[in-house]
Amino acid sequence: MYKIQPNTLFTGKIIKYLPTCHSTNDIAAEMIQSQEVFEGTIIITDHQTTGRGQRGNSWEAAIGQNLTLSLILKPTFLRASDQFQLNVAVSLGVHEFLSQYLPEGLTIKWSNDIYHYDKKLGGILIENTLQGYNIGYSVVGIGLNINQTQFGVATASSLSLAANAAQSYDLNTLLAQLAEKIEKYYLQIKQGYYESLKIQYLRVMYRYQEWHYFRKNGELFLGQIIGIDQTGKLAIETEDEELLYFDFKEVQFVINP
Repeated sequence: MYKIQPNTLFTGKIIKYLPTCHSTNDIAAEMIQSQEVFEGTIIITDHQTTGRGQRGNSWEAAIGQNLTLSLILKPTFLRASDQFQLNVAVSLGVHEFLSQYLPEGLTIKWSNDIYHYDKKLGGILIENTLQGYNIGYSVVGIGLNINQTQFGVATASSLSLAANAAQSYDLNTLLAQLAEKIEKYYLQIKQGYYESLKIQYLRVMYRYQEWHYFRKNGELFLGQIIGIDQTGKLAIETEDEELLYFDFKEVQFVINP
């Protein structure tokens, strides 16, 4: 059971706790459709049976050891063409929250995975509904590995493992801190601070301005990330000085070519 009192205006003031559910994002969407929802509501579970990541990837987590939640926002001030700003704000909020415990090696892997060096700590999945040319509601799904210490894949990690923690973290405390950090950056995009947030995002981006191998259409190429465009596409400069732009899932980061 989650009972928190975050120092926020609205984020996390209402918590809907479900011991188990199929998907917190789906529950949030159902709440929005019923029109019985307040901005900042968090749906959180100990066990998500059909959690998903970006573009249909699955998300698995040990029961009761991590933070698995969805946050309902109402960013009607954002045009649909600017929806990547929400990714930037939420990712920065999660990054700053975890930086309290991991001062080194923490990055945002484009577009919104959280990495500690070359291992994934968590991911963010944002699903928007539109009202005309603007966003109506956003469901921000967040999965963060906290106290879990065993994973089926070698590229996964957790806060506990990364920090070499001697004891488990209190999930209530962490949830309150997470709500506060996300609201901080959400209010900044509401005030239109797009450029300053983009600079912060690039500063903590995984592999930014470093030469690494990538894969597109099954072929390896050497390049460096030089930025993102207004819609969130990733800009990579190749060794031949060609500038390429990629949408989600159009390019793959290669760790060991």
